[in-house]
Formats: sequence, structure tokens, C-alpha cells
Amino acid sequence: MAGAVQAMLREVMDIRQAAEYLGISGDTLYRYASEGFIPAFKLGNRWRFKKSLLDSWMDEKSGVKPQPATGLTVVAPEQKKPVRRAL
Repeated sequence: MAGAVQAMLREVMDIRQAAEYLGISGDTLYRYASEGFIPAFKLGNRWRFKKSLLDSWMDEKSGVKPQPATGLTVVAPEQKKPVRRAL
């Protein structure tokens, strides 16, 4: 359990750690990195992933925009779903 927590706190992760962080398989993450779909870089011949870049990428893909002054996040209006009223 402590190893999983340490992996989540690392800024630079290997493919196994990043796949666990994102909740996808290592094979899928390798394919995404190779295709340039996800932010990654190679150190030698191995893929590496910066946690901060992955977080920004996920925010961008989900339509969440961070508010720098407050630290709160705001969802873009076009991403919001209509709320149904109770009858």
C-alpha cells in the first residue's frame, strides 16, 4: 500500500506507475505515448510521464479549467449537463 502512495506522489513516473495512476493498462498507455496522444517523453529508450502534465491533460480533455487565484476548478458551460427538476 505504501508503494502505491509513493508512486502517486512521484512527479516523474514510469509506464507502470502512470498506467496505475490513470487506471488503464500499460499496453494502452504505451500505445497512447507512441502515437503522441498523451504527454510523455523518452528517457533513454523508456517512456516517462510527468504527473503535472498528465493532470493538465486530463483537465483539458474533461473540460475542467483550473482557477489560479482560488485553486478551484470550473467546468466549461458547454460541458455541463442540464439538471432535471424534481416533480
